[in-house]
Order: sequence, then C-alpha cells, then structure tokens
Amino acid sequence: MKAKKSLGQNFLMHRQTAERIVQAAEVTSDDTVMEIGPGTGMLTRVLLSVAKKVIAVEADGELVAELHTTFTEEIANGRLTLIHEDIRNVNPSSFGSYRLVANIPYYITGEIIRTFLTTTAKPRSMTLLVQKEVAERIARSKKESVLSIAVKTYGTPRYCFTVPRGAFRPAPNVDSAVLTITDIQAPFASLEDEEWFFTVLKTGFMHKRKQLTKNLEGIATGERVKEALIDAGVSLTVRPEDVPLSSWKVIAEHVRI
Repeated sequence: MKAKKSLGQNFLMHRQTAERIVQAAEVTSDDTVMEIGPGTGMLTRVLLSVAKKVIAVEADGELVAELHTTFTEEIANGRLTLIHEDIRNVNPSSFGSYRLVANIPYYITGEIIRTFLTTTAKPRSMTLLVQKEVAERIARSKKESVLSIAVKTYGTPRYCFTVPRGAFRPAPNVDSAVLTITDIQAPFASLEDEEWFFTVLKTGFMHKRKQLTKNLEGIATGERVKEALIDAGVSLTVRPEDVPLSSWKVIAEHVRI
C-alpha cells in the first residue's frame, strides 16, 4: 500500500520495534488495547500475540480492506475489531478498561493526547510513537510547554526509546520516539475546575518569552498575580516555561475569579 500524505501515514516496518513498543506498553493477556492507525498491521500483529483483544481504528478505507484480509481469523473469533473511522470521531466510552497504543500521525499528536487525557473514558495508559522532539519536550526537557504541563497534570510521561526514521516506509524527515503516559487519573473535582486551570495555563503561555506576571495580568490584577506567584514559590520575574506543575496549580487557585 502506498502511504497517503494527507493522512500523515508512515508505516512501521520493523517487527522488533513493534515488539519493543508492546513491551513498553506493558500489555498483558488480560488487556483490551485500542490501536490508532494500524496501517499495514505490523504493530497490530504483535499486539494480538499478547493482548486479550485489540480494537483498531483506521481512517483509510483501502487499508481497512487489506486488514480485513490479513486478519480474517482474528476478526472472526472476536479478538480484533476494526473500526473504519477518523479517531477524532470515536467515543471510547463503550470499550471498558483499555490501554492506548499507537503510531500516530505527527500532525494530530497534540490533539490525540489532549483528547484521550480529558475524555471521561480515559485509557489505563498511553504508549505513543511520536516525533522525537515532541517526546523530549513532554518527558525530558527542563523547559515546560502547555502540552507538557497538560500531560503531567493527568499522568506520568516517560521517554522510552528512540526509533530511527529508517524503521518506517516512507521514512519521515525526523526521528521518532516512544512515549508512555502512565498513572492516568482525573485530577479535577469538576469540569469548571478543569476549564479554569487550562484558561490560566494558556494565558500564562500566551507570550512565553514574557514574564509570567505580565501574561497573567490579562485575567487578574497585578497585585493578585504577585501574591499568587509568591505563594507558589516562584520568582516574580519567572517565565512560564520555568514554572513546574505544582506551582501552576497554586497559581490557578489564587487568581481564580
């Protein structure tokens, strides 16, 4: 099958890499696994060798037809369910307890991560093959971003291993990496609390080169912002990228309207 640029397709071709991904995901024979973008089925096959059941969501109709042929037996015995749909239109609430494992298109990485961390039907864990730079920014960098703080709000990210571009067909222009997010939880008491926290976070990063104090003056008085930063234990001249999650929680509560 020829990869479609419009769908951001880069097919994983190395079985050893697929096996390492499944190991990083800690999949067991009791697990239901949701896979996004099974492509040619390399990762799907390894998942089926370990998991109790795999639910694979594929947007490409031609690939779905090929996968039906490749995995006829697994589909017939109920161990594999193929869903022909854009992942952004799929509601996982009927899947029960599940792990998310995927080689996802780079251009919707942030959207997929946010969607599955904020849904009411959160996965037990997420193991994602993403752009190396994104994985480093979330799990390794000393500089924070809206995405890295968001991930750490809901779970624990870990950079597992690097995947060279040669492991894919066609080869992408950059290296990839496997990122896991474990200990996923619902950290907010209400939707209102969740929305306010992210309003403060996004406002704080509105101009990330500016001092946080200046950015937050858009939603609270200068005096209130100053008190919030002092209580959060950060400098009044700090930039948003240098503020840890624990301090963001304190700041959000103190400047709340």
